[in-house]
Amino acid sequence: MLVCCITRLYAQEVDAVTSATTHIVDSTRSNKVLGALSRLSLGGYGEAVMTRNFYSQSFNRYNAPERYRDDKSHGRFDLPHVTFSIGYDFGKGWTLGSEIEFEHGGTETAVEIEAEESGEYEAETEKGGEVALEQFWINKSFWQGRMNIKAGEIIVPVGFSNAHHEPMNFFTVYRPEGESNILPNTWHQLGISLWGRLGKWIYEGQFLSGLNSESFTAENFVQPGATSPYEFKVANNYATALRIDNVSVPGLRLGVSGYYGYTFRNSIKTPGSSYDDVKGALSILSADFELNRWNWLVNGGFDYAHLTDADRISEYNKANSTHHKYQDGNPFHNTNIASSAYSYSIQAGYNIFSQMHRMKKKQQLYLFGRFEHYDSMASGTNKSQYRYCAPYVASLGFNYMPIKQIVVKGEYAYRFFRKPNNNGLNSDSPLYIQPYNNEPYIGLSIAYQAWFLK
Repeated sequence: MLVCCITRLYAQEVDAVTSATTHIVDSTRSNKVLGALSRLSLGGYGEAVMTRNFYSQSFNRYNAPERYRDDKSHGRFDLPHVTFSIGYDFGKGWTLGSEIEFEHGGTETAVEIEAEESGEYEAETEKGGEVALEQFWINKSFWQGRMNIKAGEIIVPVGFSNAHHEPMNFFTVYRPEGESNILPNTWHQLGISLWGRLGKWIYEGQFLSGLNSESFTAENFVQPGATSPYEFKVANNYATALRIDNVSVPGLRLGVSGYYGYTFRNSIKTPGSSYDDVKGALSILSADFELNRWNWLVNGGFDYAHLTDADRISEYNKANSTHHKYQDGNPFHNTNIASSAYSYSIQAGYNIFSQMHRMKKKQQLYLFGRFEHYDSMASGTNKSQYRYCAPYVASLGFNYMPIKQIVVKGEYAYRFFRKPNNNGLNSDSPLYIQPYNNEPYIGLSIAYQAWFLK
């Protein structure tokens, strides 16, 4: 009996110790998980857009505008941008940031066996769009964040739209048209960045891989040059970028930014000795501001870009475009390139719910107006052929925010062009220039921008 009692007491003590040990292990694991989650950041933003365009969608509408003057309207549904951001704080000032973006719904390709093709395998594109790793960087912070060094795939903050590209930062259903047409947007490159804040000054300087002039066009200037047709980004040329913002006045931010780098010969293709003197130096200067005070949200900006050797680059690109026109993946375009381009814009919105006592602390409703003009062929050879590259755009609409992270947008926009001076010429004259048709459209969108875990 004594042995049985001792055995039972020992078994109970072992069970108690085992239970306590299991509880400690489980508690330790839970603490580790909670600790890891406290260092993890998850977020993103996304937009769903519907538009009705009251003009022709033919690619020839600028070559023969009179032929498409009475075309019917057409509608579109779109997912311009859906992004997912993941960040992690390793401690001791080391952090990770990443962002993957799906543009226009991403891409869908599949290999299928076609019965009508006698069982042949065929690769088909089921949906257009792009998927890109827009950001991936490691950051080390010094002096409580007053100085940071960041390296990897980083945002180039030149121009308002690149520095503030999330949907809560602009009123229109799509990103502002001007900067998006002449500069890469959202502009991201591999490089290293020195950034931080000193008092009322926010600064960032970058050393980057250069743009590739093989992809420049008349309609979009240098905008396509940030992408690479290869599995890597060629870095025969380098570039620098700088942005400085001042926030001394409450509710007002003033910013300037710039970029400089060579763009020609930034490819695996060798141009040849006849182009040894061609550099393709690209200079960009930009200024922008934002006022968020007294229930007003007003912002605007101006961008000017200049490209040296534009005619020689155009000559080189057009020659390669013709020579390789039957090859898939050829990055060259058969187009002239401008030696300069510019854009400017101004928009203003007022929160009318601020005047309603029951609504002003819960929801926001901005009524806004916007005007912008840009020219991707401001100067260069055969500029007169590209007058459609210089439209004006006026917009009116609303932004309704039922909660801080959600916005519903409505917009009526009117894109129009400067009328040519025909000096009384008859429309049958070979010298007569047909005026372009105006391009009105309406749009609706819903967007979110939030951190789910931070």
